[in-house]
Amino acid sequence: MDLADLSTPLPEWFTEEDLDAYAKLYEKSGFRYPLQMPYRAIRKIRNQLDAKFQVPVFVVMGEKDYGFKFPGSETALRAGVMDNFMPDLKVTYIPEGSHFVQEQFPEQVNELLLRFLKDHPVAA
Repeated sequence: MDLADLSTPLPEWFTEEDLDAYAKLYEKSGFRYPLQMPYRAIRKIRNQLDAKFQVPVFVVMGEKDYGFKFPGSETALRAGVMDNFMPDLKVTYIPEGSHFVQEQFPEQVNELLLRFLKDHPVAA
């Protein structure tokens, strides 16, 4: 989906009603917080660049995620750069998935998550 072209039709899995629901939520809470998410301000929080996740991390991404269009993001994920911050990282790509892969393929994402959790039980 081209976010800059308003004539681009919505994908079949995202209805006008869905769009209205999200728009109403943003009308209530505003859009300031999402724009201030840490990954968007990484250059401003340099003291956290040496932080590492100490737990297994699992990411399910769509191959058609528009996040890959941001310079360096696809290279960082595919070349293992993220391993510096997440030593126990597993990334699974769903070929036809977009940024909302969990909504497009809920059964597949749930199966992947359940398998990951089964492979990483909580230590007692």
